[in-house]
Amino acid sequence: MRQALAALFVTALSFPAWAQMTPLGTWNSIDDKTGQPKAEIQIVDKDGALSGRVIKSLQPSSEPLCTECTDDRKDQPKIGMEIIRGGKQAEGGEVWEGGRILDPDNGKDYRATFTPIDGGKQLQVRGFIGPFFRTQVWKRVQ
Repeated sequence: MRQALAALFVTALSFPAWAQMTPLGTWNSIDDKTGQPKAEIQIVDKDGALSGRVIKSLQPSSEPLCTECTDDRKDQPKIGMEIIRGGKQAEGGEVWEGGRILDPDNGKDYRATFTPIDGGKQLQVRGFIGPFFRTQVWKRVQ
């Protein structure tokens, strides 16, 4: 009986860590130039795929609209803008792939993968153009 209770206790303790190994949640994106938090991004599940919106700017912005965007987001406010579209969990893995991410400062749209790391406390966001990629590590907002 004690062994069963001990096993149950250990299993219960592992649930919070396991539950966080997902890109769903609120994240601080990091400015490549300063290394400081740039914006809060909320990622949710939308019909089985990722959807991420800018919910708060953490730095002053000279342009509140996405003037460089070329799709339905052109001239839309950056706050509230959906910058992550698509992306589904790879079978048997902890990587979400097949998504797109928009940089609202320059209007460029990239293929993207999202990988929770450091026990789900950080999110590796990798954007691709052809064979080239850039990686950012976002921090989970507690």
